Amino acid sequence: MRAFIFPGQGSQSVGMGKALADASPVAREVFQEVDDALGQKLFQLMTEGPEDQLTLTENAQPAIMANAIATLRVLEKEGGVTLSAKADYVAGHSLGEYSALCAAGAFDLATTARLLKTRGQAMQAAVPVGIGAMAALLGADIDTAQKLADAAAEGEVCTVANDNDPSQVVISGHKGAVERAVALVKDYGIKRGVLLPVSAPFHCPLMQPAADAMAEALGANPPAAPLVPVVANVTASPVGDADTIRDLLVSQVTGRVRWRESVGAMEAIGVGHFVEFGGKVLGPMVKRSASGEVEVTSVISMDDIEALLKTL
Repeated sequence: MRAFIFPGQGSQSVGMGKALADASPVAREVFQEVDDALGQKLFQLMTEGPEDQLTLTENAQPAIMANAIATLRVLEKEGGVTLSAKADYVAGHSLGEYSALCAAGAFDLATTARLLKTRGQAMQAAVPVGIGAMAALLGADIDTAQKLADAAAEGEVCTVANDNDPSQVVISGHKGAVERAVALVKDYGIKRGVLLPVSAPFHCPLMQPAADAMAEALGANPPAAPLVPVVANVTASPVGDADTIRDLLVSQVTGRVRWRESVGAMEAIGVGHFVEFGGKVLGPMVKRSASGEVEVTSVISMDDIEALLKTL
């Protein structure tokens, strides 16, 4: 069995998508459709920068999605394959869940772009700059990370935001609490704590205003049932019901990204091949999270697409 997976924030870089657009009219169509949906020259920002503008949450989220979907569309249209014939499940890390749902037909491309623009703006606006923070805990498992977060909270918010793999957990919350957690890592046997260069504390209760905004946006633009089940971030289990998917996307804003468990769940139901579109971030996490041998393929370039087509 095979899963198509989609990366989250942090996988953006200036120049993304350019080579693919130069090589394929299908990719160019995707980037143009996203530009038209947003009323901005996002593709120009993706290819030329400046980097600080691309890194802004409201730009990075639709850009990462557009890059991933362009890669998939080239595979489908120029390779003559369909997702429903070649993938049994889809999944994505945080915003990548929207890419996964777009790939599986639950949202059209323009709607996905607008939802992610709204999501990025709402997440940025939920907490004033400087109030929140996030940190990666390297060499930490989920239980140790949660104990550290609880100890550092001291009445503030500090919680696990991303359970990425057995050796990397991300915490999120008030800046003071997260900084206290980083200072305490050695006491908990954690190798290192690294403050992340993010503009807001994602996937924690401080994001509730953004969750409210997404509830409204998804109420106005509800998903359809996907062509194949999506393994949801907040439950780490497959779901195909449209109303449930909508509710889980709202919960995802404040909830934990259970990526390690999602990989385990897919492996347990027989997925042996994970194909990452538009990035090389998730593949290493998948390999570290899987209990057995799994195949991981990262697809970014035309060469990657042509190589994948030979194996599908």
